[in-house]
Amino acid sequence: MMIEKENKNIAFVDGQNLYMNTAKKDIDPWKIELGRFRIYLEKKYNVDRAYYHLGYTDKKYQDLYEKIQKAGFIIVFKQHSEAMVGLKKGNVDSDIIFSAMKRLYKKEDFGKIILVSGDGDYKMLVDFLIEENKFEKILFPDRKFASSLYQKLGSEYFDYLENNHIKEKIELKKKRAP
Repeated sequence: MMIEKENKNIAFVDGQNLYMNTAKKDIDPWKIELGRFRIYLEKKYNVDRAYYHLGYTDKKYQDLYEKIQKAGFIIVFKQHSEAMVGLKKGNVDSDIIFSAMKRLYKKEDFGKIILVSGDGDYKMLVDFLIEENKFEKILFPDRKFASSLYQKLGSEYFDYLENNHIKEKIELKKKRAP
């Protein structure tokens, strides 16, 4: 008797959206400990591969890139022409959408997709993935900045990273003074 292997899920993280809506927000900022976040994605959502999309490379952020990779994420940088590097914001939405659709088109062997962003630009992708039974969950970094386009999405398809039951598992713990 052959045991069927459970398909592993894939996560796509919009790195700028995650950072801007947690650590960089004006009210009650908090930092995610990337290693704990990666483990959370694996344990809670059976994520085998987690792609962390960033806007562009800059040597001054090399330490950050190493932290992201050490935590178990696969970094994907947005392609820019040499003249535009450093002048554009991240805007990785189309890259994430294309990557997800390419995997579907090529019939890549995976379970479902988990998306980490509050950006409304992913709404059509989310709707299509639900229709194709290939969508697990969208994790909004911040309730206040989650796009209103997702309001009609059933609660089984989303959660907020700032919710206490998630935040306590992934938040960077502040070191206590000696």
